[in-house]
Amino acid sequence: MSSLPCPSTADLLRLGAEYLTPNYRQQPVVLVRGLGCEVWDTEGRRYLDLTGGIAACPLGHSHPRLVRTLADQAARLIHVSNLFFNEPQLLLARRLCESLQQALGPCQAFFCNSGAEANEAAIKLARRYHQTLRADARRIEVLSFEGSFHGRTVATVALTGQEKYRAGFGPLVGWARHLPWPEREGDLRPLEHITDQTCAVLIEPIQAEGGIRVPPPGFLRALRRRCDETGALLIFDEVQTGIGRTGTLWGHQSDPQPAAPDILTVAKGLGGGVPVGAMLARQEVARALTPGSHASTFGGNPLATAAALTVLDTLEDEGLLENTRQRGEELTAGLRQLCQRHAPLAIEPRGRGLLQGLLLAGDAMPAVHACRERGVLLSVAGGTVVRFAPPLVVSAAQIAEGLQVLDEVLASLQANGAKA
Repeated sequence: MSSLPCPSTADLLRLGAEYLTPNYRQQPVVLVRGLGCEVWDTEGRRYLDLTGGIAACPLGHSHPRLVRTLADQAARLIHVSNLFFNEPQLLLARRLCESLQQALGPCQAFFCNSGAEANEAAIKLARRYHQTLRADARRIEVLSFEGSFHGRTVATVALTGQEKYRAGFGPLVGWARHLPWPEREGDLRPLEHITDQTCAVLIEPIQAEGGIRVPPPGFLRALRRRCDETGALLIFDEVQTGIGRTGTLWGHQSDPQPAAPDILTVAKGLGGGVPVGAMLARQEVARALTPGSHASTFGGNPLATAAALTVLDTLEDEGLLENTRQRGEELTAGLRQLCQRHAPLAIEPRGRGLLQGLLLAGDAMPAVHACRERGVLLSVAGGTVVRFAPPLVVSAAQIAEGLQVLDEVLASLQANGAKA
């Protein structure tokens, strides 16, 4: 069956059951169009989208500026491979590197298509830097943190600090180790595991999939010092926290005591929904990637990089960083009120800007499903956290709508005696 005339939702869901691998827990909704922070399904029902493609749609849906860019660029040039340069790629590389120059100094960009690929490139670069430029073959160990999420390739899933993502894929690489997450301010015990044989340490400025966990004050700066002491490279995984998500262009910049990495990875929001990822590295480190050492066929293609340039322009021109900070403050205040009203079910708010979550006393999925039934799309992080990652164009009224629906859902769950 190659096509269906005006397929119903049930017809489409049957196609999914028959032809898609069963690796997702997709909700029984088929979305067909979107505008701003709203999407509609095949039955014409409207939803408030507070997931933003899992933080991948900072401009929301069908932003006219991004739509024009994609149409214009597609009419000019979509793909040429990295056997040649293309103009949007070069302009984007300059734009991203200049945004980090104050912290990293001169840096250089490698483009790919996803966060996992960006993290894979960072791991390869760190290993190659030590082995070729430092002539230190001992440094093969890469450390990450319990609760982290870094991707789905063999290497990045090995560094992901959650067993559920690694289960059934072993044995995984032996050079990946997980450090305990710091529990409180001043807890520097995890840093004791970083030695002069450590190649690199990989950390998210805020653990997203791990439950919207923010490092204690001063931890990132202490981690930077420890890496300097031992010669290990520091990699910030900004796949979910980058591109304005926390109210600053880069997530680590919103930390009260910011520290700079040697390598930074980004994807998700960079293309506004178009797949694109990047690894940015200090020039001294980046020069280890000599011709032929690493590549990506579609990485940095004109369509994706033109989209990314438009995202960065729009963040600036429409004041979306300021909007993110303002809406983030409203979201934080609202989540705190929910904790007061719905204790002990609602435990605490977490996060910054428009990457926030509400920790519940049990499984968060029933609350997320109930919100969807009331027309609000949210997601789960870390099993027990209801995650908010709306487009950065979200309005105060839309934040209030999402909080109101979650308030009603939590009240209903409490009335029914459920933990979540």
